[in-house]
Amino acid sequence: MTRHTTLPIRSLRRALNVLGLCTGLLLAGHASAFEPTQAPQGVGDGVKPGQEVAIFAGGCFWCMEGPFDKLQGVVSTTSGYTAGETDNPTYKEVSAGGTGHTEAVKVVFDPEQVSYAALLDVFWHNIDPVAVDRQFCDAGTQYRSGIYTLDDAQRKAADASRTALKDKFPQGIATEIEAAGPYYAAEKYHQDFYKKNPVRYRFYRSGCGRDDRLEEIWGDDAPAH
Repeated sequence: MTRHTTLPIRSLRRALNVLGLCTGLLLAGHASAFEPTQAPQGVGDGVKPGQEVAIFAGGCFWCMEGPFDKLQGVVSTTSGYTAGETDNPTYKEVSAGGTGHTEAVKVVFDPEQVSYAALLDVFWHNIDPVAVDRQFCDAGTQYRSGIYTLDDAQRKAADASRTALKDKFPQGIATEIEAAGPYYAAEKYHQDFYKKNPVRYRFYRSGCGRDDRLEEIWGDDAPAH
């Protein structure tokens, strides 16, 4: 396994801080930055006035809820499926790789407490950006990484954050950035899995090599779990 040269994370954090300012300026011109009724199917479900939504795919959705739940200002996380070709997919269908969906997490947040740039920072530090159609031990397009944006401000912030990482990953970043489409919440037993089944979750996470790989990529800036 190739060990990556560590890019000074301060540079990435500075870039993301600037992104946060720019995103705030872009959103300031809108009376309401997010309209649930105008969002793609499933995206606006459970979102209250003044709240925003971000959608990320980082491999197994069990492992992506916790990092966002820790942030002050994150209201909820919902594991689900997005960027696919069929309606109302089941876990069995998605995990078989035949629907085109990827496992994802929908993050509802209060933009007065946490910025989209901060969410991007958490996202990148919890994935392997160079992995193609896989994350850690999970292989297949259903585990590809991605950022699914809901407006121009999110798209510009996502693009800029990926550009800021290019020097660190000269072999290329596989994470896709696409406009958000329909979002289908996963089955109930998948939601908050890391809380409801902590022993099984820790066993899976360790066995999948997720934390070892994150430490290899991000060094001292790898997330603590």
